[in-house]
Amino acid sequence: MSVAVHPTAIVSDDAVLGEGVEVGPYAVIGPRVRLGSGTHVGAHAHLSGPAEFGEGNRIFPHAVLGLEPQDLKYQGEETRLVVGSRNVFREFMTAHRGTVTGRGETVIGDEGYFMSYSHIAHDCRIGSRVVFANCAALAGHVDVGDHAVLGAFAAAHQFARIGKHAFVGAYAQLRQDVLPFCKTDGIEARTYGINAIGLKRNGFSEERIEGLQKAYRLLVKSKLNTTQALERIAVELAGQPDVDDLVEFIRGSKRGFHK
Repeated sequence: MSVAVHPTAIVSDDAVLGEGVEVGPYAVIGPRVRLGSGTHVGAHAHLSGPAEFGEGNRIFPHAVLGLEPQDLKYQGEETRLVVGSRNVFREFMTAHRGTVTGRGETVIGDEGYFMSYSHIAHDCRIGSRVVFANCAALAGHVDVGDHAVLGAFAAAHQFARIGKHAFVGAYAQLRQDVLPFCKTDGIEARTYGINAIGLKRNGFSEERIEGLQKAYRLLVKSKLNTTQALERIAVELAGQPDVDDLVEFIRGSKRGFHK
């Protein structure tokens, strides 16, 4: 397959376009951008490097990816954006490179769906098969686990973590970590139980979900404090990998978590 670049597009001589890449009208592909095979770049999209994209990404019109971070400390240092394969970046979606005072790179996994006007700031690490609804936004240094779903206008504070298989409701303000496997919602965000529907859709058995339900009840619904709850969980639900992941996430929290 050959590369198809519209005559009005601007593609840097330093950009590398894989087999079957298509670049639409008035799109801009800047220096040191690498596009994997089968990637489609829509009209007026703007990609800036250093940035690496895997295969089969779909970048819709006016998306802006890989520009310098929105960080007042940034002084033009070389950082990058690294994107996996088969992601969808819808209209006006933005993702910025990292900073040298952070991780030096922003990383996005595979098969994510990022709706219009969603935003990924510098130094974020995004897992695979995530969904960001319209206008969902992350500040810098936020980690998002695999299969997480963020509702429209949800916003995360810098350095927060959003666990895998988490469901975040629309307009939620995330000032602390968001528990994996759970539903979190509200302007004053709080959890509302295990994300059972999402887990079933992702192939979790009833037994796995019930184990998480028991852990959640001990953690949130009992009168135990967090330390006591984790001790009970370790005794009563030992050997369940999903529960172990939940416990490890909580023990690794530096900002506290929405409960």
